[in-house]
Amino acid sequence: MTTLALYNLKGGVGKTAAAVNLAYLAAADGLKTLVWDLDPQGSSSFYLHVKNDKNESNKIFSETLGIKDAIKDSPFENLWVIPADISARNVDLVLDDAKQSKKKLKSLLTGLKGFDLVILDCPPGISLLHDNVFNAADYILMPNIPTTLSIRSYETVATYFKENDLDKTKLKSFFSMVDHRKTLHHETLQAFYTNRLFLKSYIPYLSDVEKMGVNQQPLFEFANSSYAAQCFRDLWKEVKKQCIG
Repeated sequence: MTTLALYNLKGGVGKTAAAVNLAYLAAADGLKTLVWDLDPQGSSSFYLHVKNDKNESNKIFSETLGIKDAIKDSPFENLWVIPADISARNVDLVLDDAKQSKKKLKSLLTGLKGFDLVILDCPPGISLLHDNVFNAADYILMPNIPTTLSIRSYETVATYFKENDLDKTKLKSFFSMVDHRKTLHHETLQAFYTNRLFLKSYIPYLSDVEKMGVNQQPLFEFANSSYAAQCFRDLWKEVKKQCIG
């Protein structure tokens, strides 16, 4: 089983859209795929038509609910969801009271045998929950908008990994919400591609991606032939090659 975390220190960078669309493509490729929504906003749960019962997010981490009992079916073949609810905002408090609190998530993931791929949709920030994610995930997929503040968040996370003896090779960053009309976006892409710091595939800033919320579906269900859909396919191929094999 491979675990991929969609994460960024900064919000609003296209993290959840990537989590949902990559999960959909993995499932379409025949991988038994689980999306674990760790964000109290529950956006990936919403996109995949799955609702959680009240306080289940906390119950998983306190182990008053077995992780397998939290798994819900999605409408899509080979794709399941552990949905989020507002209690996810208190997970750090639960973890703070736990033994080996930075390894709790890794321990819980051992109960998910039978899946080929688990995708963690993480909230923004750096907290005890994120320390768990950094320890448990095989790779951290980090979408970044090609702007100064977004790149600064990437550099902050890279420094955090170094200072805390975390495996920096786990970080796999890619550009998201790329606007080809902006010179700054082009310049930033080229600078990071030259230094080979980011994956080559990127996700454009297009309305089709934003319409996922309106349609409450992965992009491929309503805009399968769009340029945005092709970009996500390219990203999945690159992620699959580098992270799953």
